[in-house]
Amino acid sequence: MEDIWLTSALWIGLALVSALISIRVGISVALIEIVIGSFGGNLLGLMPTDWISYLAALGAVLLAFLAGTELDPVIVRKHLGSTLSIGVAGFLAPYLGVLAYAHYGLGWDWPQAQIAGIALSTTSVAVVYAVMVETGFNQTEIGKIILAGCFVNDVGTVLALGIVFANYNVWLVLFAAATALAMWLMPKIMPWFTKSFGGRVSEPEAKFLLLILFALAALAAISKSEAVLPAYLLGMTLATFFIKERVLAQRLRAITFTILTPFYFLKAGSLVKFETITAAIGLITVFLAVKMVTKFVGILPLARAFKFDRREGMYTTLMMCTGLTFGTISALFGLTNGIIDQEQYTILVTAVIASAVVPTLIAQRWFQPSFKPIAKENVYVQENPDR
Repeated sequence: MEDIWLTSALWIGLALVSALISIRVGISVALIEIVIGSFGGNLLGLMPTDWISYLAALGAVLLAFLAGTELDPVIVRKHLGSTLSIGVAGFLAPYLGVLAYAHYGLGWDWPQAQIAGIALSTTSVAVVYAVMVETGFNQTEIGKIILAGCFVNDVGTVLALGIVFANYNVWLVLFAAATALAMWLMPKIMPWFTKSFGGRVSEPEAKFLLLILFALAALAAISKSEAVLPAYLLGMTLATFFIKERVLAQRLRAITFTILTPFYFLKAGSLVKFETITAAIGLITVFLAVKMVTKFVGILPLARAFKFDRREGMYTTLMMCTGLTFGTISALFGLTNGIIDQEQYTILVTAVIASAVVPTLIAQRWFQPSFKPIAKENVYVQENPDR
């Protein structure tokens, strides 16, 4: 038992160090945790145990859910064209670019090249949402547009992985049906449940949400899909509910960012092996460059066409260049199903994790746009749609 507490102390200690460094240097704590995790994995022998992996997975699910709740329906409808265009281009451009490079440039087999394209086509909901909350940009119009674009981008990634490699069976149908049913019913059930049972110390409304998320995650695992997808979709359908239930949202966010996400980001960093980076630094750099260049080619012209100012356009493009959750999931899917080998997996995962750090760091340091919170009258309209 003492090993569990020592391990807990080590991981939380690294999370605390990351938080203090983040405050000092003004960089998102999510990025610092990834970097600290890589040093922990290589210098301290930091290895994720089963229970740490569970906490990290739970953190990813709740991050995806909370990110979905930030997809303000008023803003999404107002900017539907830019959101859809940027999201689709953000997926399609790097998918095709990396696919072509891996197949024609490196000679990877077609399925291996497809895994590479899918893994590096993603954005990172976890990183983007963490940065948005930390900087307050989740309360701005540009921040909500970026989060919505990330949603569209990652839906494309998940659909590509599912269409190309999914097991088409009854469990996949059941999972899709259960997710659709939850998306339809939960916006109706949650207000009633909260009114009837909410406001207690035992937090029954939070436990009810977790029950639904865990049930959908179980179906996702059985059907060989991913738990973060239904969490994201469910969060999106409950966005209007959480506009009114700010206290519940703050409680869930406090639990997620205090206890769960440090394990997720530290674990992601611990998977990066310095010896692999040294041996394949050139290839990793090229994969990262191909992803970022194709993202810029696909997204930046659209940002200008939709009249984003220069800093907003660059910031949006750079944040859409990030990758972590779905990228590592896609690479791991390829490894566990024998599509790619260990070396290819390590190269792709390292490039994915680098994409979580490099573009976000550049965006925060040099292209962060002016902070423009959404006007109070917009919030009033959201809460009073009939007025």
